[in-house]
Amino acid sequence: MKNINFRISPIIIWVSSIFLGLLASVPHIAEHRFNTLDALVNSTITCLFSLFVWYYNIYTLPRNSSRKSPGGFSYTKLITSLVIGIFVMFGLAIAQQYILSHLHFGAVMLMVEVRGILINLVFYLLIHLLFQNYKNQQVSLELERTKANNLGAQYELLKQQINPHFLFNSLNTLKAMVETSDKNTVEFILKLADFYRFTLESRKLDLIQVSNEMEIVDAYLFLLKERFEDGFICTNTISPAHLNTLIPPFTLQLLIENCIKHNIVSLERPLHIHLYSEEDAIVIENPVQLKRIEEETSLGVGLKNINLRYVHLLDKQIEIISTKETFKVKLPVIHEYYHH
Repeated sequence: MKNINFRISPIIIWVSSIFLGLLASVPHIAEHRFNTLDALVNSTITCLFSLFVWYYNIYTLPRNSSRKSPGGFSYTKLITSLVIGIFVMFGLAIAQQYILSHLHFGAVMLMVEVRGILINLVFYLLIHLLFQNYKNQQVSLELERTKANNLGAQYELLKQQINPHFLFNSLNTLKAMVETSDKNTVEFILKLADFYRFTLESRKLDLIQVSNEMEIVDAYLFLLKERFEDGFICTNTISPAHLNTLIPPFTLQLLIENCIKHNIVSLERPLHIHLYSEEDAIVIENPVQLKRIEEETSLGVGLKNINLRYVHLLDKQIEIISTKETFKVKLPVIHEYYHH
């Protein structure tokens, strides 16, 4: 944790000290024979003593001490402060006696010392209460900062993890196309290049427009079409209004990739993926036709990754609706974003 930079405003210190000085003169004002000099001297020594107590106790806080200390309340420090305060108040009482020689020193000394102990005790407790509260706030801030740094690191890791699996499959498809002299091989290579250009351009961004995300999706769908031919259908009816909203890059691409990964895609059982708008959400929906092995091994890592991105960036959760017939993911529409 960073060094504690605790401070109390000098205005509070001086105003409270002057107020205590004035308060100490109230008994003199109530007397029948009011003596201005008595009230003035009494107020002054009270004010001076209050200032001393403020600054001494602030100075002896852990962050101002040259000795390492665990901080917090300490009976030893309290007793030390009271003892030193008694000596300081004794000196001030002697000065008062020197100025106001008509006062009875013994009675005045007792009253002044009792007042000094009370002021010292209250200020000591108040300062340490404020200091402890400040330390608790600093610990909370440090925890939040650490949490944000960890989430940021996780998010960067998630962005790095999106595409390697897809690249492996695409290269296998490309290899098969080259071996069969497929007429779309050149177009496939260009689309693959486009896709990775989008990847490089978007990797540094937290959010992109949905219209830009759809360019990534279109390039990705072309590559899938070459791989699965008519075994795969994707319908896009996202409303034009939602195309101008924002989305974490590669979210829709990753969701489509998940659909392909977990469901049967074949000419006999074509997989139909539907992208559409629903109120304040963008939805991706597909019929459930799970691969037999996926029924037991799916860990939902891709969905967890997407949800983590929304939580990290926007403090929002995605909605997952799974039935026996359909699987649906609702992505909250993002109209504005302020980096935090």
